[in-house]
Amino acid sequence: MLSINTRRATVLGALLGSTAIFAAVPALAQDAAQTGAPQADASDTGGLTAIVVTAERREQSLQDIPISASVFTGEELERKGVVNLNDIQQIAPSIAINTFNRSTFINIRGVGIAQSAPTSNPGVAYYIDGQLIPHEQFIGHTFFDIGSMEVLRGPQGTLTGQNSTGGALYVRTPEPEFDSAFAIGDVTVANYDRYRAVVAINVGGENVALRIAGVHEERDSFTRNIAANAQSQPGNMNMDAIRANLRLRGMDGRLNVNVRGEYFDVRSDNNAVKRRGDTVSTNPFEIQEDGLSFQDQAGYRLSTEARYDVSDSVQVRALVSWQDGTTDDQTDGDRTATALPVPSNLPTSGANTARFPGRMSNGKTRFKTLIGEFNLLSTGKGPLQWVLGGFVMDESIPVTLLRDNRNVLDVRQSNSSIITEAKNTSQSVFGQVNYYLTDAIEVLAGARYSWDKQVYTRFAVPGPPITLPFTSQVTSQQLTGKLGVNYHFGDNNMFYLTASKGYKAGGVNLTPNTPDFLPERNFVYEAGLKTELFDRHLRVNGDVFYSDYKDIQLSSLVGGLPVTQNALAGKSWGAELEVTAQFGGFAANAGMGYLNSKFANSACISDTNAPGTDAGCPTNLRFVPKDRVLPFSPEWTVNAGVQYAIPLGSVEVTPRVQWSYIAEQFATPFPSVNTLVPGRSIFDARLTVDMGRKYKLEGFVNNLTNKTYIASQIQNSSSADGGSIYGAPRTFGVRLRVEIGS
Repeated sequence: MLSINTRRATVLGALLGSTAIFAAVPALAQDAAQTGAPQADASDTGGLTAIVVTAERREQSLQDIPISASVFTGEELERKGVVNLNDIQQIAPSIAINTFNRSTFINIRGVGIAQSAPTSNPGVAYYIDGQLIPHEQFIGHTFFDIGSMEVLRGPQGTLTGQNSTGGALYVRTPEPEFDSAFAIGDVTVANYDRYRAVVAINVGGENVALRIAGVHEERDSFTRNIAANAQSQPGNMNMDAIRANLRLRGMDGRLNVNVRGEYFDVRSDNNAVKRRGDTVSTNPFEIQEDGLSFQDQAGYRLSTEARYDVSDSVQVRALVSWQDGTTDDQTDGDRTATALPVPSNLPTSGANTARFPGRMSNGKTRFKTLIGEFNLLSTGKGPLQWVLGGFVMDESIPVTLLRDNRNVLDVRQSNSSIITEAKNTSQSVFGQVNYYLTDAIEVLAGARYSWDKQVYTRFAVPGPPITLPFTSQVTSQQLTGKLGVNYHFGDNNMFYLTASKGYKAGGVNLTPNTPDFLPERNFVYEAGLKTELFDRHLRVNGDVFYSDYKDIQLSSLVGGLPVTQNALAGKSWGAELEVTAQFGGFAANAGMGYLNSKFANSACISDTNAPGTDAGCPTNLRFVPKDRVLPFSPEWTVNAGVQYAIPLGSVEVTPRVQWSYIAEQFATPFPSVNTLVPGRSIFDARLTVDMGRKYKLEGFVNNLTNKTYIASQIQNSSSADGGSIYGAPRTFGVRLRVEIGS
């Protein structure tokens, strides 16, 4: 068998070589006239528009792919008030998103990631313009000027690959338009001194087009730091980002290239965390911290993607991406203005840090990632459709974490340092075949084989003395895939039955000689129905599923240091239903997800919040019984919205109201008041005045009832105490969109 280095060189060489030949950019294209392609648009008769998805490396109708998915255009996201990644859970069923510290944790159907460790990976893959963003720290920073978003539920282990045990999110930005020149300005002004401005400029000739978009957003915190000696206001935010997309087309139209680049710089005073047991103020939006807190995340991404029609029935696609991002954050670890540090005449032992809990912590993480992908796919009209591909990733992640138990205002020294570097490599080959046995019956089979390797070097680690640097490595190999049968009937209607498997690679734990953690696997069996009724005025899509979740990677703290364990398995079943209606000016949508997700076995694992030893468990481990609910697995997720466009001469006025409900969930396998994220219902309202193509004015109120709710629960660590992050209170404002040009 080829070595990993040989495979990596072979795959990367093919990727770079094909990119040099074809120039480089997104493939994803297939003749819309193929079997099962969407019919003529019904929007001109007051019905629903066709929805196109690219999840299977080709453009297809949502109604023709056997995947449980929620798909939104950029216009829909704006209409529903989605301005950041967290808002997606308000409009799509079976998804839970929690953002805290440096990361955004996404779980779909209870599968994903609950808490990060230096060597762990998310379980929901995130793509933007065909690029995989491998880690949860940098997935939400460029959420502006969006063309479409696809939320795919269930393992995507064939075409998406690693880190998709729970599902995947695909974000597309608008393509530059040929023979067109226009500019779009979008300005929002709201309470809490929120200002957001998005500008997009398109300049296009016959075969060359460029689109540049930028955003500036700033907002005061919803929370006040009332400490007399406060240095920061956690929750404040200031963001700048810019994105460019250069599109090139060959003279004969067979070659298409996109060269993309983006830069982001997000600065804040870190998260506003309400400490538990706060006796100074019971107001959830008041904290007291004397330490200097901040969080700065900046980076850039460059990619080239090319597609070339080798013939009328075969297309080749290649993508190469380079990503470089840095997080620099600092936290008031005791989350008070009164806690004292360890005096200089005492050692920073466990007993003394418990007696004097005042501390500061600082972390620096950098991600340098090279990704390449190559596809060969069919584009003909026949009953056989196929795609083949290869994928390679090579990245390094240096991390420095410092804890200062002798100072409470700033980090001036470190008595506990973690300095490490992880080097991750991943290679895979994959393919999928779809074949129509008859005009109505379609079968599909897909497979992917992945090779993953992690080399982890510790340069400084707290604990007993060891010889440094200390290097460990682990390799993982896994076959994933999908089998299915689809029954097509009528126009844009389908029954489907699929079995799929997803995989997340294993890794190395921080503490030397701690056992490595194994790969995580998820087997899902799903049956679904997709249908459009009343001449495409009503769309009803639904599914039921059963999930067998193996070797769940659970991250926690042991002795204040992160550890990932595989002690437990899970079993889940549930259903999703989405209904969309459009009858002239009246539009409505509703989505529902039900999830019964529990641990399939009993085991003893570590508990971050309440360390101890339960009866029958080894030292420092606590008991998790069979049938306990999995973390981040709300039983119900429901959303609904209704609007009506009222024509008033040359102006159209559209009032809209919407509601979302997310049931309670727990942040860890140990239910308690410190891990409970209570259920909540949120109502939003907006009024849009459309004055034609050039001008659109909107007034909005989010969280109309001013509901106070916990959005995330932060768990204790050696660097900082845990607490609660509260969701946004009532916010209101106005938004103006202006478009000029042709």
